[in-house]
Amino acid sequence: MLCPIVHRSNLDRMDILTQVLDRVRLGGTLLFHFELGHPWHLELPARPYALFHYLSQGSATLALEQGEEIQMTEGDFVVITGGEPHVFYSDRRAEPLRIADIERSSPRLGFLRHGSRAKPLSTMLCGNFTVSRPMFGSVLELLPPVLLLKPTADRGWLEAILRRMMSESALERPGQGVALSRLTEVLFVEVLRSWIASLSPGQGGWIGAISDPHIGPALKLIHESPEQLWTLSDLGRRVGLGRSAFSARFTRLVGQSMHRYVIERRMAEAAFLLETSDEPIARIASRVGYETAAAFSKLFHRHHGHSPGRYRASRRADGGYAQSGNSQVHVSD
Repeated sequence: MLCPIVHRSNLDRMDILTQVLDRVRLGGTLLFHFELGHPWHLELPARPYALFHYLSQGSATLALEQGEEIQMTEGDFVVITGGEPHVFYSDRRAEPLRIADIERSSPRLGFLRHGSRAKPLSTMLCGNFTVSRPMFGSVLELLPPVLLLKPTADRGWLEAILRRMMSESALERPGQGVALSRLTEVLFVEVLRSWIASLSPGQGGWIGAISDPHIGPALKLIHESPEQLWTLSDLGRRVGLGRSAFSARFTRLVGQSMHRYVIERRMAEAAFLLETSDEPIARIASRVGYETAAAFSKLFHRHHGHSPGRYRASRRADGGYAQSGNSQVHVSD
């Protein structure tokens, strides 16, 4: 007989996301405040991180390298999750302002005016999101290449965070970099929440599946105890589904089999422990469900491309932080 499913609140289900984001070194900042008079045309280069843009006034067309175009209106917030090159314009025939080097050494917000001063203005904020623990980069990878959030009745949080980031960027003060990074984390979490709320069943991989009344609790069990020898029958029974129904539902909603997900979860946990603790590799192997260090090391190498010892040494050597450029902003004609 199947055990009755225990329904959990949405807040409880979000604990999985909280756990993952807590272990991701999220960072980022505001980069530019653009004031744009029609006709105008901006070109932004490819970057190894997500870029976000908030159109606070006016309208614009966003064009991506593969040809997709998106019409943006006042209040739209867009994330280019893969950092691919893109352009914004009011008239594509206008001479483009090329942002050749988007990194900036100063935490102060760069102000750039472009286009006619006599024509209607558009204003836009540009910033970035960075993730410095690559094994958790899947949080960004699950997002669509372009995530567009339209204004809603409850979007006051967005303007409030961005206004605070702008004021923080106005003057250089002690702790400014940390403050901007923390504000960016809050911004990222709120963007994720808005995206999750818009998902239909089967969208968003494991993040979207968190809200499913059967798969959400199963994911929580896996995250809480990745070392357990989970089987389809065990998990299905715990969440009120038969083995076959649970297997099909998990794969459809998460986008991969339960067994594959458990392995990835174990490898992510092991990588986190290697980076943040001095525990022996054999102990870490046991903590993520492997009886021998040899079996664990073989699978870890296959998954991460390095042995556990080498992975630990390399992450300790660079401090575990993603490296970003520190060059001055450069605008080319």
